[in-house]
Amino acid sequence: MTDQDDPKGMRKGLTSYGDAGFSLFLRKAFIKGAGYTDHALDRPVIGIVNTGSAYNPCHGNAPQLIEAVKRGVLMAGGLPMDFPTISVHESFSSPTSMYLRNLMSMDTEEAILAQPMDAVVMIGGCDKTVPAQLMGAASANVPAIELVTGSMLTSSHRGERVGACTDCRRYWGKYRAEEIDDEEIVDVNNRLVGSVGTCSVMGTASTMACITEALGMMVPGGASAPAVTADRVRVAEVTGTTAVQLARSKLTPDRIMTAKAFENALRVLLSIGGSTNGIIHLTAIAGRMGFEVDLARVDALSRETPVLVDLKPSGQHYMEDFHKAGGMQALLRELRPLLHLDALTVTGRTLGEELDAAPAAFAQDVIRPFSQPIYPQGGIAVLKGNLAPGGAIIKQSAAAPALMEHEGRAVVFENAEDLAQRVDDPDLDVQPEDILVLKMIGPKGAPGMPEAGYMPIPRKLAKAGIKDMVRISDGRMSGTAAGTIVLHVTPESAVGGPLAYVRTGDRIRLSVANRELALLVDDAELARRAAEQPQETPSAPRGYRKLFLQSVTQADQGVDFDFLRAAEIRGKIPGSR
Repeated sequence: MTDQDDPKGMRKGLTSYGDAGFSLFLRKAFIKGAGYTDHALDRPVIGIVNTGSAYNPCHGNAPQLIEAVKRGVLMAGGLPMDFPTISVHESFSSPTSMYLRNLMSMDTEEAILAQPMDAVVMIGGCDKTVPAQLMGAASANVPAIELVTGSMLTSSHRGERVGACTDCRRYWGKYRAEEIDDEEIVDVNNRLVGSVGTCSVMGTASTMACITEALGMMVPGGASAPAVTADRVRVAEVTGTTAVQLARSKLTPDRIMTAKAFENALRVLLSIGGSTNGIIHLTAIAGRMGFEVDLARVDALSRETPVLVDLKPSGQHYMEDFHKAGGMQALLRELRPLLHLDALTVTGRTLGEELDAAPAAFAQDVIRPFSQPIYPQGGIAVLKGNLAPGGAIIKQSAAAPALMEHEGRAVVFENAEDLAQRVDDPDLDVQPEDILVLKMIGPKGAPGMPEAGYMPIPRKLAKAGIKDMVRISDGRMSGTAAGTIVLHVTPESAVGGPLAYVRTGDRIRLSVANRELALLVDDAELARRAAEQPQETPSAPRGYRKLFLQSVTQADQGVDFDFLRAAEIRGKIPGSR
């Protein structure tokens, strides 16, 4: 095979001038302007995705990680080349970071394919960046490896250990209930984020880090090291070295992100009490690889996969504690009987081989043994019923047990603006046993499926001491949130799903035990309401919003763009039991 048949390094993806020799000559001339020699340019080229941004404090350590990756690449005989893509931060993205995830995935895919590289290291962290990168890498199918920025350190407020962002929500709830004053809310605001890095609990960022290691797309032990530790920098160096090995072995994502790997990742998602967003992101990544996620089978996994990680919001600890307890390798050791140990990883070894080589277990109280879980089933349960024909989910490990079998009167908010205007109205007709329903925050309705599913407790109830209510929407919630919250109702209200026709006063039944979400209104009445108020699908006149609204799929297909999913379906995951 000649270089023309299998181009490497600077010969890959030559700009088209009608003369390949001239294209390479011109490329080398320009890159030599930066001081490179032919000797350097003959090495395997390792791209490094730089997502550093002043708007993204979760990626504040990106410059240090890039330098460590470069060191690892150079030591292994490669040539590191860092390049930027867009950077997405949950709190700095309007209308929501999820709206931009698919755009970032396209940016990542096209940048990988357009530029010469034999392998790529993708540096992500905050919530939607890691799934965007894995989606892009899956579609590009160039040897790839993920490096996360790592979690922030915890801090303290008036003697109490705190960390973003479960404690953000807890203290804001206290403030809304007038349990703390203006001075204290300002004080705690200065204490919640102890350093750069992603949220210090098992939110979406930490969930995606753990899932990525379970998928085999990260070096062993790479998920848990906090952002500002020597461990995180060492992980970055090893990632650079491993990327050169990937380039030489040509180990592509399609050989790693297999059906077995996705099932391993789902097991981990359930066992860590992970973010509900993890279901959507895994579905989107799997869709790029040609797999459909079967929610009924996910629920079957959940019934036999207990929550073993004692981290907020499902437990009590923080990510730095998880790391000190042994991180993912300690968890995977406990899950070993449930895992596909023959799944390949970026190291070129199988998951089983990596676990055999992992450090020995030691006494700790963050990762429970399989026989002593903190919750007997997986963190996420899948619901079905006439209110959610395509499914809905609830994070049962972070819900109030007393509310998981509940029937109540619906109090309906038509959209996020309606919620904002009325939820704190002292005249709002609402009781603690009612069920809050929020419409029009799904993929098309918002757009972008914001994390507004974590509806605030109406102020007058919060002041009366109410901490939780059943809440139902077609949106998402942060992985750092807790409560009896039903999410991802499919089809969404904006496309005429049954949620669109719920009215205040209707009765709704939630039964997590029976996996049921039922609107106690007969089919004839729902049909009459649908005829009276037909839904007009949201649209936009131009730009990315037009593309998004025309192309975005529902939650059960990962909220990806329809044209980005694999053309051929290879199978369903998890596999039949």
